[in-house]
Amino acid sequence: MKITPLQLPGTFEITLRRFDDPRGYFAETYREAVFADAGLVTGWVQENQSLSRQQGTLRGLHFQTPPHAQTKLVRVLSGRALDVWVDLRKDSPTFQQWDALELSAESLNMVYIPQGFAHGFLTLTADVIVSYKVDAYYAPDHDAGLRWNDPAIAIDWPVDSPQLSEKDAALPTLADFPSRF
Repeated sequence: MKITPLQLPGTFEITLRRFDDPRGYFAETYREAVFADAGLVTGWVQENQSLSRQQGTLRGLHFQTPPHAQTKLVRVLSGRALDVWVDLRKDSPTFQQWDALELSAESLNMVYIPQGFAHGFLTLTADVIVSYKVDAYYAPDHDAGLRWNDPAIAIDWPVDSPQLSEKDAALPTLADFPSRF
């Protein structure tokens, strides 16, 4: 697997090595020693999976506040999605900046997002399955998020009217949610 730093400090694209044969392919999706050698989290405690049936479904921007903040390792198992993350670390030189990466089942890539970031994704195809590992358990009292179209963040989403949950449509803006990181 190849680990490539991305624009925002602490974020990485991880591209899996694929071994093809007439039956299909094999890919190692995680190796603790490789992550440890790169200084990445290795203590995953929970893995989640979502199915988004419609193209143009947006989930996010989600995060958990300390002391239950989460590092995430996100991968698309079926379809394609635009994965987006926003730096909420108040002392970071990239505070309030965002970055994005297309993840797909075909490209066998993942994104590593450390604690202190909001995370979301937009489905680019129908029937997108996303899987992500986290290093802290879900803590409902620390569950938080930001509005997907917050003008202070100005994410360049490729849609104007995504499919949203009621919860995500009602999330606050960054101005209404001071950073706790």
